[in-house]
Amino acid sequence: MDNWTQTLGTGPLLAIAAGAIALILILIIRFKVHAFITLVVVSALTAIVAGVPMGAISDTLMDGFGSTLASVAILVALGAMLGRLVEHSGGAQALADRMVTTFGEKRAPFALGIAALILGFPMFFDAGLVMMLPIVFAVARRVSGNKSVLLFGIPTAAAFSVMHVFLPPHPGPVSASEFYEANLGLVLLVGLLIAYPLWYLAGAMWGRLVGERIMLPVPSLFGDVDDDQPRNPPRVRTVIGLLLLPMFLIFLNTGLSSLASVGVVDDEALWVQTLTFLGTSAMALLITVIVATVVLGHRRGEKGTALEKLLDSALGPVCSVILITGAGGMFGGVLRASGIGDALADTLSGVGLPVIVAAYLIAVALRLAQGSATVALVTAAGLASPAVLAGDFNPLQVACIVLATAAGSVFAGHVNDSGFWLVGRLMGMDVKTTLKTWTVQQALQSVVGFLLVGIVYLAASAL
Repeated sequence: MDNWTQTLGTGPLLAIAAGAIALILILIIRFKVHAFITLVVVSALTAIVAGVPMGAISDTLMDGFGSTLASVAILVALGAMLGRLVEHSGGAQALADRMVTTFGEKRAPFALGIAALILGFPMFFDAGLVMMLPIVFAVARRVSGNKSVLLFGIPTAAAFSVMHVFLPPHPGPVSASEFYEANLGLVLLVGLLIAYPLWYLAGAMWGRLVGERIMLPVPSLFGDVDDDQPRNPPRVRTVIGLLLLPMFLIFLNTGLSSLASVGVVDDEALWVQTLTFLGTSAMALLITVIVATVVLGHRRGEKGTALEKLLDSALGPVCSVILITGAGGMFGGVLRASGIGDALADTLSGVGLPVIVAAYLIAVALRLAQGSATVALVTAAGLASPAVLAGDFNPLQVACIVLATAAGSVFAGHVNDSGFWLVGRLMGMDVKTTLKTWTVQQALQSVVGFLLVGIVYLAASAL
């Protein structure tokens, strides 16, 4: 690859990129080929058609796959372990119950949404939703009056979606951060800044609107919420403390790095390097999982093989997400190595379309076409990364571009999205109702999220 020069022009390279994306969509949508296999096959074919030397194709594929997994896999795995510990210990239900007690019946949907926002930091969307819905249904039954389950369910599901799409350590923003070489601490900071107003506008208010207009009874899917619950759940403050610990450590890393960059602290000092190391995303989550293992495991009687199996059970469900993310990184690596990404960057700059808008629109198009937010985000980030890396952006702007791409990847999930069926079926909705409620919510979340990120981006541009 060192002595190889791309001889194809911008037109043929962009045609190859379009054909590769079209092939991905056809294989996944029409022929139902698994996303992981599809991305690996199309990555190899793209490298061949783009003229990458045959002897270098294998290394190009593995470099793209490995470099993505190096930063993504450990974060996703540790985040899943933490979520499993919180769920199994009964801490999730204890936290939700306290929220309802504190806010009262009238504000129960708001309380459940706030609980989901907190729990959504370490938990994946589907795991968090399945874990919370029995509590949501129990609260809906307990609240006086004939209320639609959507009044309680939509704000909760939207909260998990917001956290999953915009907040590290979830794979989407982590993957895009890797492609754009963004500061993960800044991505987390901006994500936290927009999470609440985004959820309130696109989740709480929308849930209230559809809950008043569409009457759906509470499903009996999960039975009694009190079944099989731990007898000794952790205290609410313990759960909140565990969920805030990684955020504190990551913020410590970001703060010290910022202070060192302006000369306030010496970045060569041992204490600065130590605290910065402990505040890296992987170490922050590892420390939190270890603490949670002691607090939610050993102190509650979970020991030895039982605790080991509990943690191991968290890894199976996330393996697919990890592998798809890595394969998407492989595809992005091929696009960059073949010069396709540079050609797209040149085209974007030629038409004057801002990079942050282009990244968002590419992700929207991919999301609508093939359904998977992960594939949409990773593919869009791979396509837009050369323009981001070549652009004169400050770290805060790059963080905003990460989240703008993430916003595009969640736009209007419909029948080709597994989350569409998960939300609809768990809440007892038919397809038409799910389209009118959840699909519209995801579109609102995408657009409002992009607008909020755009405001931060404009402010960062003035710095």
